Amino acid sequence: MYESYTFLNLLFRATIIPGLFVIIWLTGLISLVTVQIGLLAFSLVFIVFPLVFRYSVTLQRGILFLTFITYPRDLDLSNPSSVGLYATRSFFLNVPDPDVEDNVSQDKDDGGRTKRHVRIGLWHVLPKHVVKRFAKEMQLSDEAHEDLRNVTEVKDPNIDQLETVIKSSFPLVNSENEQQFYERMLAIPGNTIVLYLHGNTASRGSGHRLDVYKLLRNLGYHVISFDYRGYGDSDPVSPTEEGVVRDAMTVYNYISNLTMNPIFIWGHSLGTGVATNMLAQLNYLDDKAARGVILEAPFTNIKDEIRMHPFARPFKHLPWFDHTIARPMYTNSLRFESDQHISKFQQPIMILHAEDDYVVPFQLGYKLYRIALDTRGKSWGPIEFHRFDGSRKFGHKYICYAPELPELIKNFVNNYHKDIF
Repeated sequence: MYESYTFLNLLFRATIIPGLFVIIWLTGLISLVTVQIGLLAFSLVFIVFPLVFRYSVTLQRGILFLTFITYPRDLDLSNPSSVGLYATRSFFLNVPDPDVEDNVSQDKDDGGRTKRHVRIGLWHVLPKHVVKRFAKEMQLSDEAHEDLRNVTEVKDPNIDQLETVIKSSFPLVNSENEQQFYERMLAIPGNTIVLYLHGNTASRGSGHRLDVYKLLRNLGYHVISFDYRGYGDSDPVSPTEEGVVRDAMTVYNYISNLTMNPIFIWGHSLGTGVATNMLAQLNYLDDKAARGVILEAPFTNIKDEIRMHPFARPFKHLPWFDHTIARPMYTNSLRFESDQHISKFQQPIMILHAEDDYVVPFQLGYKLYRIALDTRGKSWGPIEFHRFDGSRKFGHKYICYAPELPELIKNFVNNYHKDIF
C-alpha cells in the first residue's frame, strides 16, 4: 500500500510541470508553440539528460570530480610563493598504474617492459618555526622575513642538535639540492606531518585550501598537499575512485618511507571519501600507520550525497531518479562509501561540519559520526564530532576561520601523536 502511494506521489510530481503547461495553454494564456517549447525543454532536462547520464561513465565522472572547474586561472603551481606560500617545495611523484592507457608517462623496467604511471603534482609546506631556523639558507624574500618576524622560537632538541650540521650541508638551498633539504627536514625526529586530501574542483592552490595550509604551518606541522590525477598540474587522466585513492596511497607511502614521524590525514569533502577508503586499505601498516584522521564536511556515500546535493533537487522527485542517476554511479564504482570504510580502520577520528553546509549537508556528517559510534571497535581510537553553528556562515569551505579550530587541532594531534591503534 505504502509503495503504491509513493509511486503515485512521485508520478504526480513528475507530471505536474507538463500538466501545468497544458492547462495554461487550454486557458488561452500561452500559444501552442510555447507549450511545445516548454514540453521539449522539460523532456531534455528531466528525461533525456538522466538517460544520457545513466549510460555515460564519462559524464558521471565529470559531474562527480568537476576537474573542468579551475580557479584561479593564472595560478602557477610550480611557484607556491606567488600565492603566499614561501618555503614550499613543488614537485612531482609517479603513481604506478597499469590500468591507464592515455595521457600517461611511460618508462621501462629492468626487463624492458613498458611501465605506465600517472604523474601527480605536490607541495611540501614547511612549518614556520623550521623556516625561521633556516631562513638565510633558503634565501627568502623580504616579505617572508617580515612574516616570520613574530614567529616564536621553538625549543626543539632534535633541530638544535642537527642545525649546525644541516646548515653546513646546505649553505644555500637551490634547485639542485632542494629535494634533499626538504626531505631532510621531514625526517628530523619530533615532527608532525599532515597529508591534506582536497575535495573536487580546482587544485591544491585554490582559495580556502591555502588558508588551511597556513593554519597548519603556524601550528608547527609539515603539510603535504597534492592534486589527484586530472587536477592542477597532474597528468590529465580521467579520475576514478580507485585512481584517486591510489594517488593518495602513493603520497602516503612516499612520506612514510622518509620518516617515522606521526602522520595525520586531513580530508575535505570528496577528500574525506578518499581518506576513509585509503585508511581502510592501509590498516595493516601497524607502526607506519597514520595516527589519526580529520574529516571536514564528510558524507556517508555518494548515493546519499547525490540525493541531498542542491543540484539534485530538481531531479530527486522523479520516479526514475535512482534508476538513472544514483544507482549508475554505484554500478561504475563511483561510491566513496565512508559509511562502510569507517569501521575498517582503528585510528582516532575528528569530524568537523558546519550546520549551514549546503554542498555536503550537515545531516550526512552527523550520520557518519553515528555510524562510526555504532560500528567501530570499543578499543579503537576515539571519535569526536564538532558542529559549527549555521549563524557563523562557515558553509562548506570556511571552518578554517573558526577561532577555536587551532586549539581543537592541537589537542587532537597532541592526544594521539604517540599512540598506535
